[in-house]
Amino acid sequence: MADDTTQEPAGHKLSAGQQIDGFLLGERLHQGGMASLWQVHWADPSQDTTGGMSLLMKVPRIKGGEDPATIVGFEVEQMIMPRLSGPHVPRYVARGDFIRQPYIVMEHLPGETLKARFDKAPLHVDEVTEIGTRVAQALHALHNQHVVHLDIKPSNIMFRPSGEAVLVDFGLSRHDQLPDLLEEEFSLPMGTGPYMSPEQVQFVRNDPRSDLFALGVLMYHLATGERPFGQPSSVSGLRKRLYTDPVPPRTLVPTLPRWFQEVVLRCLEVDPAQRYQSAAQLALDLQNPDQVALTGRAEKRKTASSFTTLGRWFKAMGAEPQHNGTATEQLDKSPIIMVAVGVKSSTPELDNKLRATVRRILQIEPGARLACVSVMKINRVGMDKLTDEQGNSLHVTQLVAIKHWARPLQQGLGMNDQRLTFHVLEAPDTASALVEFATRNQVDHIVMGARGNSAMRRYLGSVSAQVVAEAECSVTVVRA
Repeated sequence: MADDTTQEPAGHKLSAGQQIDGFLLGERLHQGGMASLWQVHWADPSQDTTGGMSLLMKVPRIKGGEDPATIVGFEVEQMIMPRLSGPHVPRYVARGDFIRQPYIVMEHLPGETLKARFDKAPLHVDEVTEIGTRVAQALHALHNQHVVHLDIKPSNIMFRPSGEAVLVDFGLSRHDQLPDLLEEEFSLPMGTGPYMSPEQVQFVRNDPRSDLFALGVLMYHLATGERPFGQPSSVSGLRKRLYTDPVPPRTLVPTLPRWFQEVVLRCLEVDPAQRYQSAAQLALDLQNPDQVALTGRAEKRKTASSFTTLGRWFKAMGAEPQHNGTATEQLDKSPIIMVAVGVKSSTPELDNKLRATVRRILQIEPGARLACVSVMKINRVGMDKLTDEQGNSLHVTQLVAIKHWARPLQQGLGMNDQRLTFHVLEAPDTASALVEFATRNQVDHIVMGARGNSAMRRYLGSVSAQVVAEAECSVTVVRA
């Protein structure tokens, strides 16, 4: 009978009450195939450096000899976790080496993983969209820290009480600035069968768009109750996703909106260049479904013909994997640019200068998304007038105005609808609304105009000055 008790390399069993490097083992919370999870406490509370944070110790499960994949994956996680920060990852506390006792101590997150939600699938599209948005935001934060997760699946996603998605288990991950031990030591695809991207099957481990493929699988499954590529357990089964189409989601659940099918099937494209180019761009569409540009994906009702699939199979047999640089390089090629358009406060001269600046940026950023944003000011208290004297919607009128403003850009640069979105924000404070939109949608660069100085503006502070002071991204201020 197999012994399921976690062991030290020397074979000593771990048990509650045992002390390891100043940590006291409490209850064993989980016993998995690769590791065990223990609740731990500081043996000496005066040594607590976390402010009383609840702690979790992850210990690799080594039994019957040292499993190379387990050991290497745990080494990878020990290297990566100390370099990660922010709300979308567990806070790292300490680690132990394999000479004495390997472990990682980290923040203990309350609640269940996303896996519990799959028992209720299919879920309503609004719930799937909310989950997809939060996971995409977490992925963008991770990719910005030079890491591709490469094992996005339900059991590796949790949520904080405040709502942010948290990604866990970095044993298969790839860090741009660290040695890739898994690639150096193993020659088999690394990942979890249903969620692995086509390029992972071809041994490419440095593309952040692989995580977007896995998120597409998650959203497909949550919305339909089915996995798009089944649950393959062999390399030949995994390779089928190089040449076969998933059943369109709307074929399985006809009530799903066309925009949702467009988004999911775009995530599941075989060629990474045909997917969203960053998690931030995906999150932007999920938060603005009315802005999703529909293509033939949205109308699909069946998979490709046998003849087409056979042709793809021949192509896949001889295809060489495309190495597209690091995660950081891919993000650098795929920014979200936001231009703040002052419909009423601008002048023709300022509009021309603003368009010229945006044009120059887009010419050197061919993979960028452009979000044209305008703020319709409303009262903090009381009723607002929502129509003009002719009964036309003021919101729609402002939306038409920013589309008209952007038309010369769109025509001059040949931008398709998938690279351009329009947003009218209703808020009492213009600067705060712009900053909030930029933060929520992980904008990389804000471009905005500023009118001439006046005594009143200098006294009260300008919108552009407030945006420059509060925005988390780069801001370019254009003057006429």
